[in-house]
Amino acid sequence: MNQYFPEGVLVKSSENKAAVSSEQSLREAMNEGMILEAYVTMCTSSHDLIVDLGEVIGVIPREEGALGIKEGTVRDIAVISRVNRAVCFIITDIDTLPDGTVKATLSRAAAQRRCMEDFIARLAPGDVIDASITHLEHFGAFADIGCGIPSLIPIDSMSVSRIEHPSQRFAVGERVKAVVRSVDGGRVCLSHKELLGTWEENAACFEIGQTVTGIVRSVESYGAFVELAPNLAGLAELKDGIETGMRVSVYIKNIIPSKMKIKLIIIDAFNESVRPASPKYFFEGSKMVHFRYSPEGCEKVIETRFE
Repeated sequence: MNQYFPEGVLVKSSENKAAVSSEQSLREAMNEGMILEAYVTMCTSSHDLIVDLGEVIGVIPREEGALGIKEGTVRDIAVISRVNRAVCFIITDIDTLPDGTVKATLSRAAAQRRCMEDFIARLAPGDVIDASITHLEHFGAFADIGCGIPSLIPIDSMSVSRIEHPSQRFAVGERVKAVVRSVDGGRVCLSHKELLGTWEENAACFEIGQTVTGIVRSVESYGAFVELAPNLAGLAELKDGIETGMRVSVYIKNIIPSKMKIKLIIIDAFNESVRPASPKYFFEGSKMVHFRYSPEGCEKVIETRFE
């Protein structure tokens, strides 16, 4: 069972709260080598992180703020950006200062190193893991897959339905599931669309004659592609004023599994911002070997093999 989680998962757990509740419990956690979490209250001018440990002052020295800081392969923004956020750490020392103040020296890099060795280094294509979205770029979403270690979900791996920007699928801070697409040394590339169901699984949620909500993802000369679910889109007849990104109500005219087609008629359109909905996962296992999106007998085959 994986004992390494994206940062912020452990901070409110009863075990973590008990471990950071007193000097004695912190000493016990240090002796056991526990990975703990707490919130960063400040980043000093020298880029040391001050961590809220109640009656004990917690300090993560700059070079222990993240793997790669000491070597210069990771920029200091990886440390600075942790203010007001939960961070993981291992306690390396606890001292009583001359004025009686108790100071705990912490290492986030040590926690990350253990996560790399015990968890990430053992990942293989097809493994389904938890992740937390940390920031979005036009080419994909970066996600914390354990102890603040980042991985990338490329934009074309987020869903079968095409999107213009990852913000149309994810929000920063959102916890999601992902499947390991490839592992290259310590770099892990993730995919998401395989967990969102096949064409048939998604189409089974709809019926001919229904009027439902969708999002216009593209407008072509021959029609508008409307997303009904992240892994399902239909083609609607053109209607004046329809633009990409609009929320629309559509009438389901026909569903054709052999061609993976859903024919739609746009009933109405709404000029309102569309927030990404929480993903609905059809796959609940911990390991995926093969994903076939296309229905059996369909001429067009869309599939992913994890090797």
